[in-house]
Amino acid sequence: MVLPYITFLCLMLTTCRSLDTISVHQNVSDGETVVSGNARFELGFFSPGNSKNRYLGIWFMNTTSQTAAWVANRETPLLDKSGVVTLDNQGNLALFNGSGKVIWSSISSTSGTNINLVAQLLDTGNLVIKTGNLTDNETFIWQSFDYPGDTYLPGMKLGKNFITGRETYLTSWMSADDPSLGEYTLRVSAVKGKYQQVYLRRSSAIETRIGPYNGISFAGGANYASYTKPVSVSYMVANQNEIYLAYTSNSNTSTLISILTSGGKIDILQLKFPNPEWIPISTSPVHYCDNYGVCGPYGSCNSATSVNCGCLKGFERKTTSEETNPDNNISVCRRSIALDCGLGEGFQKFSSMKLPDTENAVFSSNMSLIDCEVACKSNCSCTAYANPNITPGEDGCLLWFGDLIDVQVFPQNGQDLYVRLAASELSDHYSISHKKRRVVMKVTLSIAAVLTLSGLVLAFYIRVKRKKRSDANQEGRLEKTHDKVYKSAEVQLFSLYKISRATNDFSIDNKLGEGGFGPVYKGVLDEGQVIAVKRLSKSSGQGLVEFENEVICIAKLQHRNLVKLLGYCIQGDEKMLIYEYMPNKSLDSFLYDESRKSLLDWPQRYHIIHGIARGLLYLHQDSRLKVVHRDLKAGNILLDHQMYPKISDFGLARMFKEDENEAKTKRVVGTLGYISPEYAIHGLYSMKSDIFSFGVLVLEIVSGKKNRGFVHEDHDDNLLGHTWRLYKEGRSLDLVDECLHTSYSACEVMRSVHVGLLCVQHRVEDRPNTQTVVAMLAGEGSLVSPKKPAFFVQESETNSCSVLPLLPSSVNGVTLTQVDGR
Repeated sequence: MVLPYITFLCLMLTTCRSLDTISVHQNVSDGETVVSGNARFELGFFSPGNSKNRYLGIWFMNTTSQTAAWVANRETPLLDKSGVVTLDNQGNLALFNGSGKVIWSSISSTSGTNINLVAQLLDTGNLVIKTGNLTDNETFIWQSFDYPGDTYLPGMKLGKNFITGRETYLTSWMSADDPSLGEYTLRVSAVKGKYQQVYLRRSSAIETRIGPYNGISFAGGANYASYTKPVSVSYMVANQNEIYLAYTSNSNTSTLISILTSGGKIDILQLKFPNPEWIPISTSPVHYCDNYGVCGPYGSCNSATSVNCGCLKGFERKTTSEETNPDNNISVCRRSIALDCGLGEGFQKFSSMKLPDTENAVFSSNMSLIDCEVACKSNCSCTAYANPNITPGEDGCLLWFGDLIDVQVFPQNGQDLYVRLAASELSDHYSISHKKRRVVMKVTLSIAAVLTLSGLVLAFYIRVKRKKRSDANQEGRLEKTHDKVYKSAEVQLFSLYKISRATNDFSIDNKLGEGGFGPVYKGVLDEGQVIAVKRLSKSSGQGLVEFENEVICIAKLQHRNLVKLLGYCIQGDEKMLIYEYMPNKSLDSFLYDESRKSLLDWPQRYHIIHGIARGLLYLHQDSRLKVVHRDLKAGNILLDHQMYPKISDFGLARMFKEDENEAKTKRVVGTLGYISPEYAIHGLYSMKSDIFSFGVLVLEIVSGKKNRGFVHEDHDDNLLGHTWRLYKEGRSLDLVDECLHTSYSACEVMRSVHVGLLCVQHRVEDRPNTQTVVAMLAGEGSLVSPKKPAFFVQESETNSCSVLPLLPSSVNGVTLTQVDGR
């Protein structure tokens, strides 16, 4: 962060203590500084901009615009000039305020004590803790480079260590006066199996994509190779242990840094010693086309043309309804001619392109471009391929499956992209080069067809006769179901043949998972749209009632936080629901997976909580129907490519009339751990039942723990009881998922926990309505104190607030049935 108005208590270097190390016997107080060996960096206390708060930071020395490269206590400023930094013999570097309270610590430790420990400010601007006797191949106990702020320095890594689980990324300041965590993050796509890209996000939404990596740099970023070559050398490391981007300084007379600004820009600055002026090299995003996916799937953005957005060859603009407003038509790119996976299909070459988002792509490093084409051609779901590596002679193959997102024309440093098209859409040169191959294949197939035609006709005749007899018994029942569903919902009816072809005959490779309804498959329609197919299993406890209910219910609902139903299929014994495809699957696949939960940072979790609440508000109040979901849980929250949450699985939902607020059933369905007490005991359900489930879900998102099965080792409370205990003790922040470390907003966490506890109160009338929940999460109004939650206790205990039917049983004539939907 460039700070033109930083004020330092230490005004002159000659009046300050100048050394680059702090031993365990030394302290640094406000008014003192530590200087790196080459006198280019300084560690001390400062106040940014017009702020009166004090921060411990590292900045560049002797520059006209003081530049803070790192800040320790971003979220917990000193309120006066009484700060003291100490290093103890356990290796902990701590910042104390005037009251002697630790407001920041490195949280580093060593085995036992060591009097030789020192904290040193290196020439690179890296503050490290190490043993004082190390010289060669030093191992640092702790280093500030592992906890970047908004500034990317030479030698710093951006990425993830899969062994330790630590991810390093840039986070913007809140403002020039406030270095606390801002809205923007800059991260390397650090997921095993995914090709490397860099995402600039605002909260969880992608603003700009830089990449993919082309072997030298990230395509789509600032083209500053002419500046960096003499100054630094960048490189990308990707293996089983870690993925990271780094660059090293290659000059003693110049340095280069990148800063993520509070406004969401990536500024690249150069400093040529001893010139004190920072030289702006570039800033991004700049153009309209730098915004992520602005032209939609299969759209191509060109900043050099008056109309920026166009469609790739073989695609054309078609009008469709906007998801959140069916009356508002939007234009999107769709295939001019649908694919049929026939022999004539091929690939159109597009030159000088920024390659599409690789989120749904597969990479192989040892395949040539020819092998890459063969691999894509042999898989009907493959939509495009390319060699991402621009280094001469280097192999590499990226295969895309599904929509091509965020494609851009790059006249100067673009790459070749090969997109699958129908035969009639291909350029002449491609058709000519493949003409002989197609002729040979056609002749071969013709001969084979003649030899087998008679047998096929006979077999087909016998099969049709048998099928007619078999279908006659089902026809009446299914015809009634189809008429009821189709007339009520007016959604598209898909043929079994089309869905079977889209899923490669329900291949196990396309299976996404399985729930109470049955297995779910990924598929690609002929026009290129990626879908998710939920297929009713013959062994499922759910049937036509739940199937009809889900189609009729969700087809009439349109909201960005509800999963979109595209259609259904009823044919023979087959009953299937076709949805929009959610590439990030369900929330529980992140939340309860120790290897993936760190991918959900706090801004994403907070955004997901808000999105679920808005989806519930639509169901309960704003939609044409008044809907109670009855099975709200992490497994039924799907995440799209931007990590937007979408409520799914409406098989158990019930629609209320305008004047209805409550209903009763003798068959309680849902998932244990989320069911409200009045529903479990008396069979009464209402919108407040969903509110209870939402409260459980909020506490699970904050803690990363599942309510059902959680038992605290000290007091045998489940998650709700444990949260209540922490709240009463004023320790709500202790609930936060450990993988988040300290990277979260304390205010947002405490508000989320408070709202969650209000939602899980035992009495229905004590719980807030959905509109109030959304308002409270948005920070509107004060929060009332929650009452004791309706939590489960151990079977040996008794409590008036306990929910009794822990196992399927009968209470007051009510049967409790657990349904684990998707």
